[in-house]
Amino acid sequence: MAKLIYFCGHAGTGKTTLARRAVARLHAATGESFCLLDKDTLYGTFSARVMGLLTGDPNDRDSPTYLDHLRDQEYAGLVDVASENLALDVNVLVVGPFSREVRAHTLHSGQAYPVPAGTRTRVVWVDLDEDVARQRIIARADRRDDWKLAHWEAYRSRRFVPEPRDYPELVRYDNTGQDEARFTALIDELLKP
Repeated sequence: MAKLIYFCGHAGTGKTTLARRAVARLHAATGESFCLLDKDTLYGTFSARVMGLLTGDPNDRDSPTYLDHLRDQEYAGLVDVASENLALDVNVLVVGPFSREVRAHTLHSGQAYPVPAGTRTRVVWVDLDEDVARQRIIARADRRDDWKLAHWEAYRSRRFVPEPRDYPELVRYDNTGQDEARFTALIDELLKP
């Protein structure tokens, strides 16, 4: 059965870069197809248009309007696209914060968003020091991060950091630097049955 691997974590932790790097390595190790689905790529333009109409700010990803009325639909649609691929026996890497679902222990089990029966699901939580993540957010200069940077204390108060002992279902990855041995260990862990 196909594999579903989530790459989750907060803004600036390098989830997308890590997932892109993992696709090639996973394909080389298994000879199987892997599809990469990133929430921002799939819904960025759509959500910008909707938020521009609703709040006047196309870059808004932090207001109650977005968080209460659009966020969950983006995630559900993202996993629906993943499910279509999984049903065709195509492995999928999904990139998005998913912090609510991770916090509730519902992502790895398929309770948050249904996937085809028998799907082998793994959830990678990408860790990065908050100050380093903030510097990366500043460096990438994405307008969707403007609110976070302007209201860092409010943003950081909702940042969820899962304690390893409380979240044994997560595969933890410290994304500080480009450590090849640590990356190889991550790939090995993701390939375990």
